[in-house]
Amino acid sequence: MANLQLNRVSKIYPSGALALYKANLELSDSEFVAVVGGEKSGKSTLLRVIAGLEEATDGTIVIGGKDVTSAEPKDRDVAMIFQGNTLYPALSVFDNIAYGLKIRKASQTLIDQRVKAAAEMLGLTDILKRKPKALTAEQKKKVAFARAMVREPKLYLLDDPLAGLDGALKDELRSVLVNIQARMKGTFIYATKSIPEAVSMASRIIVLREGMIQQIDTPANLYDYPANAYVAFLIGSPSINFINGAIIVEDGGKYCVVKDGVKLALPENIVKRFTALSEYANTGKKVIAGLRPEDMTVTDGEGIMSALVDTCEDIGDVRYAECDGEELSFVVRADGVEKGDNVNIDADLSRIMLFDGVTRLTLLERDGGYKKTGYADADKLPLGYDEEEAVKEKLRLPKDVKKKKR
Repeated sequence: MANLQLNRVSKIYPSGALALYKANLELSDSEFVAVVGGEKSGKSTLLRVIAGLEEATDGTIVIGGKDVTSAEPKDRDVAMIFQGNTLYPALSVFDNIAYGLKIRKASQTLIDQRVKAAAEMLGLTDILKRKPKALTAEQKKKVAFARAMVREPKLYLLDDPLAGLDGALKDELRSVLVNIQARMKGTFIYATKSIPEAVSMASRIIVLREGMIQQIDTPANLYDYPANAYVAFLIGSPSINFINGAIIVEDGGKYCVVKDGVKLALPENIVKRFTALSEYANTGKKVIAGLRPEDMTVTDGEGIMSALVDTCEDIGDVRYAECDGEELSFVVRADGVEKGDNVNIDADLSRIMLFDGVTRLTLLERDGGYKKTGYADADKLPLGYDEEEAVKEKLRLPKDVKKKKR
């Protein structure tokens, strides 16, 4: 059963500023979904509109089969945890946790039962009588989690709740949240700036850019089958290498991506997936080619180009280097190299990604490696970059100009 459905939900401010545009979404019971994107991508707005803290300009919101588009926040059966969720300083840990139940006039028996269960799950039993000023940062976060848990809502909306915490504490609380989600019946929507955090916690990820949903899919599918260049850039670390303004050249039945003296022969698996190849081959129509750093390496052979190692960085057990050629630069796997080395670079071209130079949408169809989720969301294509910009420009027009154009 769908626990949350959004149908063409938008949030546009009177100034014309776009915060959310025609968002479609369907989440199942007990699902853990992350929302990611850059600054002003609309992550917080999405959660606030679902919670009823912001009024949707258009569209419908259904929670647990009930249309709540016009409902007050208290009637939506959601709990929201913010980044800076503060506790009531004059109340004990017990009363902080119980606060939401008390204002809903729950019985004392139910309050005692749920607070005890949440405290045991989160290791707070021994500090229920303490005030917030006597708590550690970890304990304060756990109390905020418990306060949401005891209500047992249909939806838990978490707006970057671990931001600003140090690495060890963040890792600990991340595990706590995953454990809570596994034991509770509600659906979790977790907004975060951290892509690794989203990938490690969520079964699906919603990618937002400037209020527009770019793609909704599993972490693996977003990585291997991005709907556009933005998703390809956002998902993966180090970030993907792009070759902008390239063209497709056909010579003797072979197809190549060509840019600034670099020629990349497209292997058979890519040609098969490139169903619109005839529109691009030998037409001068621009494409964006993408190669992930982990699919490129220094080589003793000729490779695709020669380059000078500019910087090196060790990520885990792998060394990556930024390598500058005459016209192009790439970040590649570069074990054993140092800054200043002259190297040749090779690439696994069976992993190349291709996007239209204007729309920035993928040009490659999914193949057998794509693991379908069963959610219709995964099959919805985003607007092209040019279409997105046209929407934003139209909304930015002064109202009197809009009236004249009608």
